[in-house]
Amino acid sequence: MITLYGFGRVIRIVIGETRDLRVQWALEELGLPYRVHPIDHTGGEHNGPAYAAISPFNQLPVIDDDGVVVAETGAILLYLAEKAGALPADAASRAAVLQWCFAALTTVEPPEAMIKLIDLGGLPGNGEQRAALVAWARRGLGGLERRLEGRTWIATDDFTVADILLATVLRQIRHTDLLADYPRLRAYYERALARPAWKRTLELYTERFGLTVADIS
Repeated sequence: MITLYGFGRVIRIVIGETRDLRVQWALEELGLPYRVHPIDHTGGEHNGPAYAAISPFNQLPVIDDDGVVVAETGAILLYLAEKAGALPADAASRAAVLQWCFAALTTVEPPEAMIKLIDLGGLPGNGEQRAALVAWARRGLGGLERRLEGRTWIATDDFTVADILLATVLRQIRHTDLLADYPRLRAYYERALARPAWKRTLELYTERFGLTVADIS
């Protein structure tokens, strides 16, 4: 049984934005048995010695698979895909999954995460700074739009953990109009979030906090 250390208590404004959503989606998508161990973030449990022993940076999420402890969402998703036999067997396709996992987290996510933080009030920034971040984000979005020409999913013909990472990264800008100029990318995002496993994940996640899916849309 895999234990997912996820958020149990956290400040209201970030409920629905936390990265344990990515891991829970992967667990649901891959059909791996798991349980959620909720961490009281607002109470500082993530800084306590027990959790610090398994999380190098006192961050969530972390998984414990019968003694195999993995932190960092990209590493966790790749580990889970490997465990479930969901990584491609051929070298080219496997490399594509790895490439697009890294691309989602290191090329696409940084400006989008900062835009989200500014918009939520968690990061100071004026209009000029936000505009610079939007220009940065658009370079990544344009590359994704080109990649998706004639494609359903980002890495291979099949849905992979790279799509989970990319879709959840794109979700950070869902309250902006940044996807409006990228029809293929917008359709891709909607296609990913229409998957039953994502819908189950949202329901399970919001139950943790006593909320509804509509509360975090």
